[in-house]
Order: sequence, then C-alpha cells, then structure tokens
Amino acid sequence: MSRHEHLERSIPSTSADPKAEVTLTVNGVSVTREVSTRMLLSDFIRHGLRLTGTHVGCEHGVCGACTVMIDGRAARSCLTFAVQADGADIRTIESEAEEDGTLSALQQAFQECHGLQCGYCTPGMIMNIRAHFDSGEELDLSDEGIRELISGNLCRCTGYANIVKAVRRAAELAGKA
Repeated sequence: MSRHEHLERSIPSTSADPKAEVTLTVNGVSVTREVSTRMLLSDFIRHGLRLTGTHVGCEHGVCGACTVMIDGRAARSCLTFAVQADGADIRTIESEAEEDGTLSALQQAFQECHGLQCGYCTPGMIMNIRAHFDSGEELDLSDEGIRELISGNLCRCTGYANIVKAVRRAAELAGKA
C-alpha cells in the first residue's frame, strides 16, 4: 500500500463532531438541517445554505462583516453557533432587496451616495443599519450619531464619510428622517 493510500484510508469520511438538528427561518424560509454542534452560523449560512452575501472577515466578531439579523437584532454570525440559532428568525443581506428585485431604500442610498468601494463590509453594514431602522428606536442622524451606529462595522476603503451620507439618505428615503 502506498503512503497516499494509507493516508487516504486513515482519514475518516465523516466528522466525529456531535451533530444536532436545527430548524430556523432564514429570509422567510423554514430550514431544517443536521449540523455539527461546532458549526458557526456564518458557515451554516454560507456553506450549508449557499447564501454567500454574508461575509467573514476577522472571525473574532471585531469587523462586523458577518453581521446578520437574529430575531430582529444585529448579531455577529461568526460568534454564534448554528445550534444557538435553533428556532430563530435570521435575515441576511439576500433578504434586503424588494421581492421584485428593486433595491431597498438602504441599498439605493448606498448606491446613490457611493457608500461602498470594495463592498466587502457592505452586507454586514447594511444588516446592522437595517436592524437599527427596524427597531423603532429614535435615530440620531447627526454625523456623530451615525458614526456611533456604524461603529461596530469596520471599513478599510471609504473613510466612512459617504457611508454617513448613505445612512442619512436611507433614513430620508425610508421616511425615518
């Protein structure tokens, strides 16, 4: 037996990780899957469901690229196990556009105000802002207030000025200004 064949036979074909069944609603669709108890929600969304709009940046919860909405609140999917989300309502960036494909007010504002460059941070940024818009809490649309709102999302390209403008414009378009 060759070294390659020996190695191939010694590697298990499946993970020995404990498994659990999870049922959650993702973008309005009920999903039930068996997952490793160690699988992160970000991996479940990206690899299990093939919804690749949720990005993974730092994998430590610092950058905010993986932000999704869990039961209406912004949350880091890289810090959440899929089993922790069992029974939850998850919204990803793929849910943001209108049913007919029309951009949401938030997406339209980012486009109009050039609130993105490379776009890597944009899905997490938009989901964080969406959670604040939908919360019913009063929005502080001053520069300082908007910068506080987006402070959990890092962007290495824009310098944030156009993102601040985009948030303000989105609030206007959505009737929240």
